[in-house]
Amino acid sequence: MFGEIAPRYDFLNRLLSFGIDRSWRKRAIRRLALAPGSAVLDLCCGTGDLAFAFSTSGAKVCGADFTLPMLSVAQRRKENVKQSIPWVQADAQALPFTEEQFAAVSIAFGIRNVEDPQKALRECHRVLQPGGKIAVLEFFPIPNPVWRGMFRFYFLHVLPLIAKVVRAGRTGAYRYLPESVDQFASSEQFAAWMEDAGFRVVCDQALTGGVARLLIGERID
Repeated sequence: MFGEIAPRYDFLNRLLSFGIDRSWRKRAIRRLALAPGSAVLDLCCGTGDLAFAFSTSGAKVCGADFTLPMLSVAQRRKENVKQSIPWVQADAQALPFTEEQFAAVSIAFGIRNVEDPQKALRECHRVLQPGGKIAVLEFFPIPNPVWRGMFRFYFLHVLPLIAKVVRAGRTGAYRYLPESVDQFASSEQFAAWMEDAGFRVVCDQALTGGVARLLIGERID
């Protein structure tokens, strides 16, 4: 499904979020406050939006994703970055990296697509250095009934129509989005998963009225 929509993925992200997704990613980078040259793993990187932003900020970033067509798009993108980014096909539940390899791990809107998110969080803990941080940007079920109603109307009715008009590929992928959010853990439950995996949650921030959320955890031993 994600392989089919890869060619139009960037365009749809900009269009369907009105560009707000870029500010969410920049906020995650600011909150991590990494030293220049820090090793970062951008997991579930898709076509590389967050990885490129990390590279621009001075981090030494590696992008990893399960879907090869997404990585192929990332490799073809012409971005003004300070260094080349290695793109690795990888399963978040069994990462092909050594222990304590990274200062930070980021996951933007991908953890709910992993079959076992808790196993993926344990893998993130394994590859992080002591004191390293994980930043998770994600859509969680929205507790506010007004925002939740607006979100569901947009993603259930408007989003699939736009995807069809611009020929984004399988429009079912954009019906999957609200369904996957509804079926995913609450932000409170996810924070508990992070703690179970060995993280101390140091940030839990609602973005744009709670449409998205930023959680940052620090590895503890």
